Amino acid sequence: MNNYLIPGLGKKKLAKLTAKDVRTWINQLRTTCQCCARGTDAHRVQTRCCAAGTCCSKRLSPLTLTYIHSVLKSALEHAVREEEIPRNVARNVRTGTPRPRRFEPLTADEARQFLAATNEHRLHTLFELALHTGLRKGELLGLCWEDLNLDTGTAAIRRTLQRTSTAGLTALPTKTRASERRIALPARCLQSLKRHHEQQQHERDTAGTEWQHDGYVFTTPQGRAIDPTNLTRAFTTLLCKAGLRRIRFHDLRHSTATLLLEQGVELVVIKELLGHAHIGVTATVYAHVRLRLQRDAIDTLSTALDGPGDDESTRDDGDDPPLCGATVR
Repeated sequence: MNNYLIPGLGKKKLAKLTAKDVRTWINQLRTTCQCCARGTDAHRVQTRCCAAGTCCSKRLSPLTLTYIHSVLKSALEHAVREEEIPRNVARNVRTGTPRPRRFEPLTADEARQFLAATNEHRLHTLFELALHTGLRKGELLGLCWEDLNLDTGTAAIRRTLQRTSTAGLTALPTKTRASERRIALPARCLQSLKRHHEQQQHERDTAGTEWQHDGYVFTTPQGRAIDPTNLTRAFTTLLCKAGLRRIRFHDLRHSTATLLLEQGVELVVIKELLGHAHIGVTATVYAHVRLRLQRDAIDTLSTALDGPGDDESTRDDGDDPPLCGATVR
């Protein structure tokens, strides 16, 4: 609102706002350098854009433009319900479908390399759980001990921990209704969680009266909730330690799904594990992985069809059911 909507349309009367005004504003955002438009370069210690006389042409991404348009459309829809305006003019403006964000999942070798680098880190269990279950960052940080059943090997995902501008670190509901789910925990993670619990008890004894615990599984050495920004900083440091390329923390979630697909796990199982609302989301996001698996399947079939077919030992005499030559994985 403050960065885009008010500067662009704030002086326009609501009743006189037209679809052409919205379209012109969106096109202006699409083609304008944001450093120049918002005066970002003027506040830098060392200018490198419009204040230095050379524009860096930093433009908004299609995904950001779609989000800005969505916020305006939602606000105008509310005005229609309140009978402030007769119609929502933003609905008549099309911003186009943005391309999905590219992600760089870890390969199996890189995942093993990363886990080896986290062995001595106090949050090793968190990173191991992230790679084995595909939980989001907020879901991992919002996990409480009461959500875990180490006897049956399950975890209930009920909340997400996020930092808000008004309340600071806050436990919020999960991203969608489907994200509130129960998942199975692998034996490796169960052992790590038990060791992590013992480590947390030791930190509690060490902290003494400074210990402040809200029941979260992953905390600071003083028992406080972990800030998502600090977790990202630690994750980046561990990537450098492992000698791996820099990726987002969310790419660990993509790595889990990609590795599961490559192992032949059904798409519906991955959908339930990741907590996607619809299986179409899972299929769309990981379409490139499915295409590669299809190619491998087709190559396997081609190899079988190109094989010798006149071998006396494998010829079907018509009385017995045909033998299956495909390997079941």
